[in-house]
Amino acid sequence: MADKLKAKYAVDTSLFDALVEQASGTGNELAVTEPRALKQRLLTPDDADMLFLTDTLARRLTEGHGEVVFEAGVDNGTSMDLSDDDIKTVTATLTAAADRPLVNAFVQLLYDSGADDTQPEGKKHARTIVEKTKPVSNGAARTVSYLVRRRPQRIEDMLEVRVAVVGNVDAGKSTMLGVLTQGALDDGRGLARLALFKHKHEVDTGRTSSVGMEILGFNKVDGAAVRHTDIHRKVGWDAVCQRSSKIVTFLDLAGHEKYLKTTVYGMAGSAPDYVMLMVAANAGVVGMAKEHLGLALALGIPVFVVVTKIDMCPPHVLDATLKQLSRILRSSGCRKLPVAVSDRKSVVMAASRFVGQRVCPVFQVSNVTGEGVGLLQTFLNILPLASCSAASLMPKSPTPASPIASEDEAPLRYDINEIFAVPYVGTVVSGNLSSGSVRVGDMVWLGPDYNGNFVATQVRGIHRKRAEVECGYQGQSVSLALRKISRSQVRKGMVLLRKDDHEVPPTATCTFEAEVVVLYHSTTITSRYQAMLHCGPVRQTAQVLCIRPADTDESTDQTALDKQRNALRTGDRARVLFQFIRHPEYITLGSRLVFREGRTKGVGKVVRVLSASEERNVMKQVKNGTMVVDQRIDAVQAETIQLKTSDPAEPKARKVPTLS
Repeated sequence: MADKLKAKYAVDTSLFDALVEQASGTGNELAVTEPRALKQRLLTPDDADMLFLTDTLARRLTEGHGEVVFEAGVDNGTSMDLSDDDIKTVTATLTAAADRPLVNAFVQLLYDSGADDTQPEGKKHARTIVEKTKPVSNGAARTVSYLVRRRPQRIEDMLEVRVAVVGNVDAGKSTMLGVLTQGALDDGRGLARLALFKHKHEVDTGRTSSVGMEILGFNKVDGAAVRHTDIHRKVGWDAVCQRSSKIVTFLDLAGHEKYLKTTVYGMAGSAPDYVMLMVAANAGVVGMAKEHLGLALALGIPVFVVVTKIDMCPPHVLDATLKQLSRILRSSGCRKLPVAVSDRKSVVMAASRFVGQRVCPVFQVSNVTGEGVGLLQTFLNILPLASCSAASLMPKSPTPASPIASEDEAPLRYDINEIFAVPYVGTVVSGNLSSGSVRVGDMVWLGPDYNGNFVATQVRGIHRKRAEVECGYQGQSVSLALRKISRSQVRKGMVLLRKDDHEVPPTATCTFEAEVVVLYHSTTITSRYQAMLHCGPVRQTAQVLCIRPADTDESTDQTALDKQRNALRTGDRARVLFQFIRHPEYITLGSRLVFREGRTKGVGKVVRVLSASEERNVMKQVKNGTMVVDQRIDAVQAETIQLKTSDPAEPKARKVPTLS
């Protein structure tokens, strides 16, 4: 058969035999070249290898939203047997690939298992609450970990992680932030915390009473810390942002019990990505530390623990504190796996497994001697963007091949947390971009006001960390200057919505339904029960209209309302119909809420928002059913309307409303 084909097509014999051997798999003259191993690509790279490494880094940076931890030393389960010279070559190869325009990133060596790490930081006072990782033996593979992070071209593209700092009073929260953000150790009497206080009574008492904010940056060259204050000079936040590739924003919250309302508002309204729970080694997990831990777990925010004051704590007291902490974290309410962080290897492992798993890193630091502070700073540097955070949807940094695209697929929602009246500027609001993006000149809806109405305004300017920017993206905290809006027209809890996304003004609501779980209550919760409700930036008193079983559908007929439960106790789950007492709010489906009244706590999620017609219908059904709404509120509202519509020259006597 082969001879006939040769004669028919007159093909050269040698070429024909080579093609037949290739098709039958018996020849190797034209065999495809096997791909090179990763070790060869890193140690002796050619042009194809550099292109492969560049594409790999670019893809992984896109998946990691601007940063990634790259590990080398093991390829498909086989050790690379890297020497000291090989480590230098690998570092140079990765740096060359990261410097290419497609990647535009820097490389920082985080951990080398072959380096001398026999005296880890903080070993003198370190105690173990879990089994540590065994040291690398002579036969084990030598591994190295690198941090690869894109260099942002603009402040708008800078990575940001928000960390809420909570804990019991006198746990050292403000002192810890002072040491991290100023770079100077404490003197044992609170010297490092003085720069963080806002009010005179805070300086006098040493206790935070408001929501403070501090930043810590990491530069674009080698990931070193960038601070706005040091021993030489003081620079502004804008200068820190210009030099930084990543910013960690600390929310310094109050630890005293009488400021619990402020702390809850800071955790619910500021949308932190992580919670740093401070525990004093000589006191243990006491007081408000348990309340703050429960609040973080209820909101679904990842938690890591920092045990302070290890320099002044006796060893047996520190051991008792760590055992108590381990018992609480492993309990059925927390279900966390505590991991003691004592060296750089454990820092890298804890940061890489922190978000996706039940890992809870535990640091032991001293603000006086500095033990453990470096490990905590490294952890904050490589801390990934939380998967549940809106920042994970930020656009990637601009490159010549991939410019920034507008985020017009998500509607704008900006939650207002603070309001300022700036001279020669006007009204300035501060808050978080929950979704979408905002640019200078955008027309937006501002509301709802006390009557539930929205007004149109324009964004005059945008600042991020006190630096002027042109736009803000989803997940970022920015400040906006509004045109022709007075300070009295804005309040905390309002939102900004893009006018193009809503042709008509949005509507607010007073009544909504949520599926809740009662965490703790001393007695029972029934209808007409009132509590302070936190839902994002919204903080207002709400009352319970009716309680239904958790498996009830969203129908509002009388039969469904008749199936309501009489009361809720600790641990119960139900669908509860809430109504705001004072004024309407802008609530969306799926929003998480926390309600509290004294020591009573409950969490839930909004499952239905009622329109004006549905609200009137439900109110009539509730009044006609077994539940009777507090009619004193309706009587006062009716009397107020009557007084406004009557002749002011004829004053009428005020009637005391009574229940029918």
